[in-house]
Amino acid sequence: MQFVTGVNKTEFFNLNPCYKIDASYVLTQPSTICIIFHIFLGLLSVVTVCGNLLVITSIIYFKQLHTSTNALILSLAVADLLVGAVVFPLSMVFSMSLCLFKEEVLCKVRASFDITLSTCSILNLCCISIDRYYAVCQPLTYRAKMSGRIVVTMILVSWGVPAAIATSSVIRGSNQGTCKEQCFSDAVGKTMGVVFTFYLPLILLLCIYLKIFLVAQRQARSIQNTTKSGATVSKMERKATKTLAIVMGVFLTCWLPFFLCVSVVSLSNASEPGPLQEILNWLALSNSMVNPFIYAFFYSWFRSAFRMIISGKIIFGDFSNCKLI
Repeated sequence: MQFVTGVNKTEFFNLNPCYKIDASYVLTQPSTICIIFHIFLGLLSVVTVCGNLLVITSIIYFKQLHTSTNALILSLAVADLLVGAVVFPLSMVFSMSLCLFKEEVLCKVRASFDITLSTCSILNLCCISIDRYYAVCQPLTYRAKMSGRIVVTMILVSWGVPAAIATSSVIRGSNQGTCKEQCFSDAVGKTMGVVFTFYLPLILLLCIYLKIFLVAQRQARSIQNTTKSGATVSKMERKATKTLAIVMGVFLTCWLPFFLCVSVVSLSNASEPGPLQEILNWLALSNSMVNPFIYAFFYSWFRSAFRMIISGKIIFGDFSNCKLI
């Protein structure tokens, strides 16, 4: 996700982590380390696409997976797949430093896809957390609260809001030429973008998952008092704690460093740390690769679906109605 502005030639020397620049400011061949790094990123892109494609195929093909929760997971997988198929390659071809130096149309297109798909992925995570909240905390009203129409609305919002943010970011970027120094309005725009695309969703995720954890613990204690099966309840509590810890831990590990860096740069009006920001940006994008493992591999029916797809079993027969265990 890019929240960067143009820089002058002097700053450009310090921003490009992969290329050497001669005296005429012409890019020469990238270093060996950079080539290896981009091969690694290419592998991440392939894993991201394949992992999310498995999730998408499973949900579409197997009728048992046609639920409101999985509709949200499907939306997340589509966003993450596009991150791997579009944002990863564009970011590798048009390195961040080059786009900082030459704000061409292709760089604006890359930034638009980056912001839209990354924000869409975050908002879909929020929608999934809301779905889980009603399923765990208000199970009796879950079907009414998470009806098909509401789920569709949530998905449309998850895609529409990022598109609007990306459009405004590109328009704001095209008007930067009127400012010789970094404009106050541009700093405010960046800060608001960070708040709406990360910090507000982060607060929402933390509050919801904390509530889910507390309710799950209370339900486990209630079962323990009724059945006296302490070992089973203890296992349930550990599993709930582990799942929520992994979900929030991975999300924070991937996204928090990047947005903290962007926030510090925007608020302090400091020069942008190009190489560091690029590395943190890739770390954030890697969340799209991890999401299928978190939201799918936790469930046995997804694992069964993946095995059938990878083995090619669904090619030789109709297994769409089979029972996944």
